[in-house]
Amino acid sequence: MSGSDFGAPFDDPKVFRNICRDRILKDLLKPDKDKETKSSWKVLIMDKFTVRIMGYACKMAEITDAGISLVEDLFKRREPMPSMDAIYFLQPLKENVIMLLSDMSGRCPLYRKAYIFFSSPIPKELVSYIKNDSSVIPRIGALREMNLEFFAIDMQVFIAFDLYDLLLVFMSRFDD
Repeated sequence: MSGSDFGAPFDDPKVFRNICRDRILKDLLKPDKDKETKSSWKVLIMDKFTVRIMGYACKMAEITDAGISLVEDLFKRREPMPSMDAIYFLQPLKENVIMLLSDMSGRCPLYRKAYIFFSSPIPKELVSYIKNDSSVIPRIGALREMNLEFFAIDMQVFIAFDLYDLLLVFMSRFDD
């Protein structure tokens, strides 16, 4: 299939931004796609950084079409919705994990089940922190690293924020 087979460059599946969008829409926003029914709406909870990642990759209409009924800020007060599942898209930071655990622990969690996605690899000490809260473990539907800690700002352009990661990509070319 060539680029001319598509109606517009935005339809091309090889475009970097489209790859990121599809990864978010298929892997992150539909974590239980095998069990999901048309009517199962979810709440999407993000921190300030992951809101920006999502904003560059997806339109609000696409997020809603993926079954998200409400988008919330992790650090703002939220109403309990114990009949709904929540998708957390967060940077792997201690303060984010503390907020997540406070949402889902205890006798009355804010949501029925938590599908947790981190924007980059999570340190082992934060995984241990989650594992040590026995009331949260049965309420976790997924815990994954998405490796999406960049902004896909154009069809073939992205902004990376960790210089070390970018150096690893380019240094591997010189090691060969």
